[in-house]
Amino acid sequence: MRIIPVIDLKAGHVVRAFRGERAAYAPIVTPLAAGSAPEAIVAGFLRLFAFDTIYIADLDAIERCGDHGAAIEALARRFPQIRFWVDSGAESAPGGARSDAAPRSRAFGLANLAPVIGSESLARTAAPDLSRETGAILSLDFRGDEFLGPRALLDDPQLWPPRLIAMTLARVGAFAGPDLALLSSLARRAQGREIYAAGGLRDARDLEALARIGVAGVLVASALHDGRLSRDDLRNA
Repeated sequence: MRIIPVIDLKAGHVVRAFRGERAAYAPIVTPLAAGSAPEAIVAGFLRLFAFDTIYIADLDAIERCGDHGAAIEALARRFPQIRFWVDSGAESAPGGARSDAAPRSRAFGLANLAPVIGSESLARTAAPDLSRETGAILSLDFRGDEFLGPRALLDDPQLWPPRLIAMTLARVGAFAGPDLALLSSLARRAQGREIYAAGGLRDARDLEALARIGVAGVLVASALHDGRLSRDDLRNA
């Protein structure tokens, strides 16, 4: 079970995410770091455990009100041993006509940055074929029971790349537990692809439940900041 810490960037700060209500997100307060600067939060995660991958959501880019391209590039250069998965609000697949996976940042030329294609950012009228995008990660985004994105992308696993995230926004930061029914359904349909859970993780018992249904890893922030996952939990995952 891979544990992938999350940082959500808004107006230059790492913010505390809760139920996808982005307008209310405030700079994070955490025992892992002094302040909410991105580099401080990443360093705090690495003091806790030797993570090899960190997920970044550039909320300003996703909301079309700016971007954190320079900050993301600085992180990639400061922590070259970390693979960063970055959702910067791409509107199409890498190399697509409308945008590439990181239209707002030259940083995506760096080897340790991987684009995340969030379904909520894609046009609802067309489902891109991401099956050959081996360097990208698809995020299937849900708000409650609503899928955010072109429905055909959810319905046809042949369009999926080798790695995908099930992002359940209404559970983010709420300690409601992962959506095991959704994740089980996706795992059955994934045909060998890796599934990563995002939203709702509470503690090590949830890690065990996710492993039992074939989930490859989990994106987590609040449970790390609040100490619900210990160093021993991380070592034993």
